[in-house]
Amino acid sequence: MSQNLKARLQRILGVEPRNPRRTTEEKGEEHEKTLCSWPDWQDAGYKVYKRVLSLPLPAALPSALPSALPVLIPDLATLGRLPRLDELVFFDLETTGLSGGAGTLAFLAAFGRFVDDSLVINQYLLLDYPGEADFVECMVRELAPRELAPMNDKDGSLPLVVSFNGKCFDSQILKTRCLMNGLPPPLYRHMDLLHPARRLWKRLLPDCSQATIETSILGLDRIGDLPGALAPEIWFSFLRSGENRELLLICDHNVRDITGLSSLFLALGEIASAPLESHNKFRFDMGALALAWIRALKKYPFMFAEGEKKIGRLLLEKAAADGYPRAAIILAMDAEWHLRDFSLALCYTETALASGEIPDSLREALERRRSRLIKKRGEKFS
Repeated sequence: MSQNLKARLQRILGVEPRNPRRTTEEKGEEHEKTLCSWPDWQDAGYKVYKRVLSLPLPAALPSALPSALPVLIPDLATLGRLPRLDELVFFDLETTGLSGGAGTLAFLAAFGRFVDDSLVINQYLLLDYPGEADFVECMVRELAPRELAPMNDKDGSLPLVVSFNGKCFDSQILKTRCLMNGLPPPLYRHMDLLHPARRLWKRLLPDCSQATIETSILGLDRIGDLPGALAPEIWFSFLRSGENRELLLICDHNVRDITGLSSLFLALGEIASAPLESHNKFRFDMGALALAWIRALKKYPFMFAEGEKKIGRLLLEKAAADGYPRAAIILAMDAEWHLRDFSLALCYTETALASGEIPDSLREALERRRSRLIKKRGEKFS
């Protein structure tokens, strides 16, 4: 909604404009005094502040994303192509609650982009409820397409949002607040890193929160960081008292979420590029990656180079050697039915049976497979 139309509606309703022009010296001095307590922040609308940060990259940018990245991030497989780095928008919200209902609103938003050798973050802060319309407009502008784009967007005009649990939460909050303020929700594509992270680390970590992955796997420093769970309480406290010290710490937490998100994305790219070589560095679940790789090869064979297809079997062999029973079972099935190598199939079956992680029902099936393979091997050499 244009500012002129807003002003006309306010006059019709007899409401004083929300952001009247400051014409007196007293109001100007008061505003300057307020900004002094918000270093590096500037006006971005009524009751909305903005700051722009340019931070060092968490890791070196690749010249192009690896073609195997859709194995780790299935959202990319549905895109049908690998995106350019300049299409990515790292997105995170802080809100007044953990539910996605109409009573929950966002008061802090950050948008990060790779620009040359830096991570540039645009951050917006809502200072009070009456400014929400302008705050939501700022978010919508950040996600505006480069040009008028078709709905299927095969040319990359729409931004590609990268989030952590953003599909279920952040994007739903954004959509709800747009509708509540009479604005059409922005069009964008979405890449959520929560499920890829769970696939790789859920068996190895106490939880798969972004902060846990950052500190335990990526080696990032979260010392002194306020927990995001405190964000609602701190914003409400700011509304009551006007004291912004803790609110600024939540803003810094929001920035750390964006830098951590970009670090996680680059780590996934490194794993996809060299899964065997990166295993020691990122300590991921080799068996889970091997199974995901094989499934992706079957579902999207056109997306993989010949060398990447061979990597899938190498990952299975490594996972089987490490005692991952499902990898050994897949190799046993392949050896029995495709290679017709019953001795090799028997070897993999024995490997699976040696694992202590299989349920009794699966153990019974493996024992039947072992008996069948012993018989087949005997018939082959008789």
